[in-house]
Amino acid sequence: MSDPTTARPPRLRALKISLGVFAVLAVAAIISSRILTDLWWFQSVDFSVVFSTLLVTQGLLFLVFGSLMGVAFYVSTALAYRLRPKVRRANLDTAFLIKGRDALDAKSKVLGLGLAAFFALFGGLSALGQAPVFLAAWNAKSFGQRDPYYGLDASFYVFHLPWWRFVLGFFLASLVIATIGALVVHFTTGAFTVKAFSNAGNTKKTIGAHRQMSVLLGISLIVFAGYTFLGRYQLLTSSGGLFTGVKYTDHTVRMPIQLVLTGIVVVVALVCFYNAWRPKWSLPGVALTLMLVSSLLLTGPYPWIVQSFEVKPNEPDKERPYIGAHLDATRKAFGIDRVEITDYEATQEVAAGQLRADAEALPAIRLIDPAVVGRTFEQLQQVRGYYRFAATLDVDRYVIDGKPTDAVVAMRELDFAKANADVTWNNQRTVYTHGYGLVAAYGNQRQSNGEPVFFSGGIPTEGLLDEHEARIYFGERSADWVVVGSPEGAEPVELDTPTGGDDRTEARYTYRGQGGVPIGNLLKRAAFAIRFGDINLLLSSRVNEESKLLHNRVPLERVQEVAPWLTLDSDPYPSVVDGKLVWIIDAFTTTDQFPNSAAIDYNQAISDSRTRGNLLTEPGSRVNYIRNSVKAVVDAYDGTVKLYAWDEEDPILKTWSDAFPGTITPKAEIPASLLSHLRYPADLFKVQREVLGRYHTTSSDTWYQQSDIWEVPNDPVRGGQNKQKEPPYFLTIRWPGDEKPHYANTSIFVPRERENLSVYMSANADATSPDYGRLRVLKLSDKQQIPGPGQAYNAIRTDESVAERLLPFNREGSDTEAVFGNLLTLPLGGGLLYVQPIYTVTKSTSGGYPALRFVVVRFGENVGIGDTLQAALDAVFKGDAGAKTGERPPAEQAGGVQPVPAPSEPADPADPGVVSPTPPETPSSSDNPSPADPVPGSTGTGSGQVPPVPGGSSDPEVRALLNDAQSLFEQADKSLREGDLAAYQQHIRSAKAKIEQAVTAMDG
Repeated sequence: MSDPTTARPPRLRALKISLGVFAVLAVAAIISSRILTDLWWFQSVDFSVVFSTLLVTQGLLFLVFGSLMGVAFYVSTALAYRLRPKVRRANLDTAFLIKGRDALDAKSKVLGLGLAAFFALFGGLSALGQAPVFLAAWNAKSFGQRDPYYGLDASFYVFHLPWWRFVLGFFLASLVIATIGALVVHFTTGAFTVKAFSNAGNTKKTIGAHRQMSVLLGISLIVFAGYTFLGRYQLLTSSGGLFTGVKYTDHTVRMPIQLVLTGIVVVVALVCFYNAWRPKWSLPGVALTLMLVSSLLLTGPYPWIVQSFEVKPNEPDKERPYIGAHLDATRKAFGIDRVEITDYEATQEVAAGQLRADAEALPAIRLIDPAVVGRTFEQLQQVRGYYRFAATLDVDRYVIDGKPTDAVVAMRELDFAKANADVTWNNQRTVYTHGYGLVAAYGNQRQSNGEPVFFSGGIPTEGLLDEHEARIYFGERSADWVVVGSPEGAEPVELDTPTGGDDRTEARYTYRGQGGVPIGNLLKRAAFAIRFGDINLLLSSRVNEESKLLHNRVPLERVQEVAPWLTLDSDPYPSVVDGKLVWIIDAFTTTDQFPNSAAIDYNQAISDSRTRGNLLTEPGSRVNYIRNSVKAVVDAYDGTVKLYAWDEEDPILKTWSDAFPGTITPKAEIPASLLSHLRYPADLFKVQREVLGRYHTTSSDTWYQQSDIWEVPNDPVRGGQNKQKEPPYFLTIRWPGDEKPHYANTSIFVPRERENLSVYMSANADATSPDYGRLRVLKLSDKQQIPGPGQAYNAIRTDESVAERLLPFNREGSDTEAVFGNLLTLPLGGGLLYVQPIYTVTKSTSGGYPALRFVVVRFGENVGIGDTLQAALDAVFKGDAGAKTGERPPAEQAGGVQPVPAPSEPADPADPGVVSPTPPETPSSSDNPSPADPVPGSTGTGSGQVPPVPGGSSDPEVRALLNDAQSLFEQADKSLREGDLAAYQQHIRSAKAKIEQAVTAMDG
């Protein structure tokens, strides 16, 4: 019978081997699943060239640089072991060295290969992240701009310099590791001792070791000399001191010093090579010491002395030419060298008819604030509780009745977290798969009850937009992966749209789009199951031979995957183009290596009261060059990604187009239907205004003195205590001197540490216009004190007429409150006009939402408030603004697509997802002053009142119908206060019918 104690070791060894094999297989499976699933995803979006190029490049870099480090270490240590003394010197041994030498003798080859493999893996992994750097250097295109100091094209700094610094840095690290490895072997084998660095310890038996160390040290110093030499060029992007780039001390001291140090290092390297033939470490020791001392003195005290005693006392004169070069490079790098600055004598006086010349611009003034009405869209167009709209909506333009019309738009996206459904795998992955429909409202219209006038909405979608696929599988809320598709004839399982029946059922749907990765075979299901850690992909009957897996569904992340070299605008916006719902994303080529240009914190520059930076951009990321080189489009139904070239002259775009051929579609192929929706990027505009604040001047002295700095003001409405910047606004404006209005991105500036308005800036945002991208600035005279946004907002809030109109909403005990919308600034009437919508919202119910009640206007020192923009303008300009806003009378403002409660659900106060609209004709009587006691600046009818019959008609039938409508509205108000939403809806519908009958009677 065998002894159990003798049986355990083999079983233990077998267990260890099994666990090791299992671990290797598990790691291989995880890595393979990641590679395969990425490959299939890139194939599904037709960007496999990006995946294959990056994979092959990373593989080559891993092999080449891993081999270099591994081979360098192995050759160095193997040679050191070969050069070991054949006879041990017992008088120099210690117990530690004896053990080390014995271990080395026993397993020298295994130990050497093992450590070499480790360093090869380390070196290969460190090179993986350099694949984009290598591709950029390999495919680099010229900028056509040379620096003023070395005469090198900017492409050297942007593309080549980062690569060569990595290469030399890697070589130096490899040599240092190889040298240390050899040194350890020499000490372990007794070839080196402390005495070995003197003549006393140097013998013929150890001379080979000394020669090897001398050569290794010499080669390392040669590489270090090259790295030091490249440091000269880094000065053009160094951000220390007064500004980014070359300064006086850099040019006159540091650049020559870098050359001197390079020469010193080369000389010391030659000394080390000489020492290989005549080993005597005293000479290399002295040389190395002198090199270190000279390096410390030349790079530290000497530049400091020059800067402190020569430059500082005469800084404006010394730095003037360098500041000039810095200004020129910065303005070109950020595209602000083409800004047109015009002096503007803004009037503050008002007169009747003052806006007559701006008649075409007034109807386009946007009254609907996309940062306020998100809740309104949700309550009026949500339909089901599991749909959601963004908190801040987007703006777009559509041609309606032959005219470009500003619109506020939003996608009705799915939010599974809000679904009243069991959190099962089937529900989360196969049932709740998509949102439905784009909702759009006129930016310059509102109904008489303050609600937006929708021209597209509802389920199914109806309105003025072209027929299109309304389902949204790819959206900003689509972070989870889902499984779609089923065999022909199978029962659909995806939740789609309400059926409209009394049983509150939903229609079901099966995805038929081209997007997604087919997972019909076992290999693909297994790979994705490993990647997502979800075995249900292998077990669920919902996954079949026709199934597709949709992942990476967020538009920003989708574009970032296929174009990792792009920086994306933080705000994609939806649009209907050629019968498809799409997301449009502006994309930028950026770098922080453009010579002599100022570097700014990108996230800080684009942050304002509405945007908190870009989640896809690393915090602290700096840029000193930016171009809007690409317009990206993502199909909301099938996830197709299209990258259109926009700035085709940009060398960074050209470089990456060559690196990933076929991924960029030429600008000429942008369809006209898409072009009309493209605009000047918001984030680019923010970056440019941030830089323009200091770099609008071309005078070195003005820049140095900082006597004319412009700052973006804080948002007075939503900036809060955090003092967040006011966002730029997309508006249709008429520039002073222009004949026609145009679509623009606009912003304003105030002087540093002051509140008065000093500058108005705009960029033509109409992509169909030959003036697209034209940057213009109105610079106000320093002698003028035009109120800034903070001052204007304060004046509006404290104005007597405004306070009186808002009294019913702000008084203690009121169940409603006033919400101020965006404060818009427009160059109209020979001055600058502030326009601000004011909303009211019910505080006491979860279904409350903002409704536009008033519009306030300020021009100079004059403030006017009205139920309409027209009324507010007339109040400011002495009763007659001189032009019409085009707003329709209240009785005519119920057009467009009306708010839609759930078609199959009765209004239920307990269901926040189904909220009935307020009356579309008139506001509640409890929310406004009585019309019998008009307030200055007010126009229109009182709330709770049917509008007067146009033309003063006294037709008894019309009067009777309107009286009936008035009575029904009063009953509706009563029902709403009592919480009876069903009765409220019925009264509203009846009142609308009465008004329609009255209008018909008048027309007849």
